[in-house]
Amino acid sequence: MTIKCSVYCGTSLDGFIARQDGDIEWLQRPEYATSEETGLSYDAFIASVDTLVMGRHTFEKVLTFKEWPYEVPVVVLSTTAREVPTHLKRKVRVAASSPEDIVKQLAAEGKRHLYVDGGITIQRFLQARLIHEITVTFLPVVLGAGIPLFGSTGVETRLKLLEATSSGNGFVQVRYAVENAAQQTVPAEGLAAASRPQARG
Repeated sequence: MTIKCSVYCGTSLDGFIARQDGDIEWLQRPEYATSEETGLSYDAFIASVDTLVMGRHTFEKVLTFKEWPYEVPVVVLSTTAREVPTHLKRKVRVAASSPEDIVKQLAAEGKRHLYVDGGITIQRFLQARLIHEITVTFLPVVLGAGIPLFGSTGVETRLKLLEATSSGNGFVQVRYAVENAAQQTVPAEGLAAASRPQARG
């Protein structure tokens, strides 16, 4: 079996996922909720995911939210991330790993679908050819400057369109399969180990 890595995010029309200071309030304007959205919903997407992989900056931004928004386990890729808050110890772990290594590790643990989030982390996974599917929802705003979704990865990534939809609130969503993505196979020994009961201390 193979493990799948997906990107699901919203951007401005000019390709920014946040303002230069990390602000994302522009993603949550009241008028964006006035009509039903089409395409792949966040709820449907996250229901298919068993682990979320993000970078330190994204993690620190999420920590400012009033409530922790994720039910799935989260892995923060960082060599400098601060300690995980006590109330999140069972939900979040920090790994100083490369994209290749964390995918291999999670595959061996029996994971099947990873949600990759955060601009730099997405770029690193693309450079490693580990992203299999990309869903981007374009919002009707041009920010003019900010944190780019893709930046300069230095890697040509060929895509196959799976779906394109538009919504009454001005959103346009495109969903692509990545044609030249690497296929990370879950080793048989990894499947066996993942299926064994875990000892508890």
